[in-house]
Amino acid sequence: MKKITVIFCSLCLWLMGGCATYQPSIPKNYTGQRAILHDSVKIYSPNKADFFHVSHIDGRTVVNSRIQTRTANQGRGMIMDPVVLQREIPAQPIKLTIVGRTEYAAPILALTRTVYEVKGDVEFTPEPNKAYTVRGTLGDSYSAVWVEEDISKVVVGKKVEVKGSAALGFWEK
Repeated sequence: MKKITVIFCSLCLWLMGGCATYQPSIPKNYTGQRAILHDSVKIYSPNKADFFHVSHIDGRTVVNSRIQTRTANQGRGMIMDPVVLQREIPAQPIKLTIVGRTEYAAPILALTRTVYEVKGDVEFTPEPNKAYTVRGTLGDSYSAVWVEEDISKVVVGKKVEVKGSAALGFWEK
């Protein structure tokens, strides 16, 4: 009975985790200048892609391309059409949580294949009216995610890096 209770509680927590409340990328009542921040995606096949996105802005959970893609493609089986978002951000000192993660069209594929993930915080001051993109690379020996200014391709803030494998274990997927 104790084992069944633990399994049931774990399932409930997992299901509730999908009910996140997303906040706007611009704080309420912000009237200052703005910049643009894009997510990005590297597509490998109709059922596999690496997503590079922002998950939090100054501690606020924001909607991102990985979540929007999963929502838009739910029930489509082994086919996934990535949705890539952009958002306005304040042109002032900012702290972003950025993520690079492998995503598959169907959850069963993630369970049976390699999923890489790297994430961390980056701080920088976006310049007004400039555009930035979250970029990255995922692999067995090196993974990284960073933010770069679109025109110059200069990395702003720091790169979040994992030297060695960034593959997730079965229970982390």
